[in-house]
Amino acid sequence: MKHIHLNTSFLSLEKADLSSEERNLLDRALAACDKAYAPYSGFQVGVAILLDNGQIIEGANQENAAYPMCICAEPVALSRAKVQFPEAKILWMAIRVKNEAKPALEPAAPCGSCRQIISEYEGRQKARIGLLLQGQEGLVYKFDEIAPLLPLSFSRKFL
Repeated sequence: MKHIHLNTSFLSLEKADLSSEERNLLDRALAACDKAYAPYSGFQVGVAILLDNGQIIEGANQENAAYPMCICAEPVALSRAKVQFPEAKILWMAIRVKNEAKPALEPAAPCGSCRQIISEYEGRQKARIGLLLQGQEGLVYKFDEIAPLLPLSFSRKFL
């Protein structure tokens, strides 16, 4: 028997330590929160995606009274990006969360399904997607790719 350890590493930064492009992307993601439809949970998620052609695509979560039918912000934005600009590569995703009833003062990572979807997009474009995570304010978590958030991911290599 062999015991294997998996370690995750990422940067935790003040927003002021980011480039102006990264700050803009985070601001756009927060603005996208206001486009969320979250009447049940009040938990708004906004995403802004930077493409290699300079375009920024936004997405927001869309709830449904039948909770399993809710759509997370990440696949909304990813799908929009690939439909509008099918040849463009995704460079960065900024993900912000907002909750008026319980302020989100720390970053929230994508759910497991969204992590798998982001991983699939990395494989599809054969390039890493950087992630910037932030709550309504406070620290920013910066990842160069999805792997630290989804070790041992399932991919096309198994099919």
